[in-house]
Amino acid sequence: MNISITFRHMEGSDAARKHASDKIGKLQKFLRQAMTAQVTMAVEGLDHIVEANISSGSSHFHATERSEDMYASIDMVIDKLERQIRTAKGTTIAKKRGGVTAGQFAAEAEQAAEPTGSSRTSRS
Repeated sequence: MNISITFRHMEGSDAARKHASDKIGKLQKFLRQAMTAQVTMAVEGLDHIVEANISSGSSHFHATERSEDMYASIDMVIDKLERQIRTAKGTTIAKKRGGVTAGQFAAEAEQAAEPTGSSRTSRS
């Protein structure tokens, strides 16, 4: 896990850096592969802007949030990224579950191999 944090147009504080890295680090549990994250914190007028990019294998996630509080912006970006990761993970699981299981395949093959009841009648 590699997290880089950049401050633009502001003095970087250790508290904001630690808060962001702790929150971003918790997203690793949702990802299968090692994650690389770039977080940019900036101040424009009265707005505190947080932008985050996460890469994990072939998956890429991006979120930007703007508010009057830096910590609130960080938390909202984390919520957005978590929602994106869960959605992406859910679609890959749904694709895998869309196929026929081995038991269903065997049952369908058995039914196809059975002759129908009308053709089994004996003629005397």
